[in-house]
Amino acid sequence: MTKTRVVSLALASYSTIALAQLPPSIKEIALPELNVIPALITSGPDGALWFTESSNKIGRITTAGAITEFPIPTANSLAIDITSGPDGALWFTEYDGNKIGRITTAGFITEFPVPTANSLAIDITPGSDGALWFTELNGNKIGRITTAGEITEYPVPTPNSQPYGITRGRDGALWFTEGLGNKIGRITTAGTVTEFPIPTASSRPASIISGPDGALWFTEDLGNKIGRITTAGTITEFPIPTAGGGPYKITSGPDGALWFPEARGKKIGRITTAGALTEYRE
Repeated sequence: MTKTRVVSLALASYSTIALAQLPPSIKEIALPELNVIPALITSGPDGALWFTESSNKIGRITTAGAITEFPIPTANSLAIDITSGPDGALWFTEYDGNKIGRITTAGFITEFPVPTANSLAIDITPGSDGALWFTELNGNKIGRITTAGEITEYPVPTPNSQPYGITRGRDGALWFTEGLGNKIGRITTAGTVTEFPIPTASSRPASIISGPDGALWFTEDLGNKIGRITTAGTITEFPIPTAGGGPYKITSGPDGALWFPEARGKKIGRITTAGALTEYRE
């Protein structure tokens, strides 16, 4: 059985990357344990890459390929997303542990319980207010945690909306996807929530990112489209040529375009801010 591997590259906040910018050769580095699934990855303030693992650990990998792992105190916490915080530490969500974790670049971990039981905290991002903001898939809330560990929760108006992805917009607000609510949500740092319905029914929006054009770009997993929403709330959708492609994560590329993987289409997609879409086979 082969060991699980991670790519030793300076990745963006998600492991989805602009593949056209990759060098012709890819180096793979095996994780220390068998059957470990690396989940999400982000650039750390120390110049290394930090990632979450299914083995209940936070991993750190240098650009030279040296890996260090740090066990999470809560057993079976299932760390999902991870991001760099404004305090120089890394912050991560514990989906099953119902906590928000903080790890220093020296590897010291602190955990903060989410007030709502079984909230299923999933995505996390830094806000314009110096705090971290996260989504609660099952709690149907948007959470805010200060760097001191104080948590405030804000209910999403649509019941059972399943907030998933979250990102900071250029307007200083946080923008998030509602997987079952079929809406894009906006929450100010004061906690005011506004929702914008997606034209395509049951589109199941997932990932969202602030684009180079000042708008927010998101994936529609079941709608098979890439969506764009302005900070004024105007939504435009762009169909993916491959039927049932299943776009999931999305990120800004160094070329000024947006890049995304198609989980079921087995392709990498690229969309310009003008909406021109190109697909590349793996």
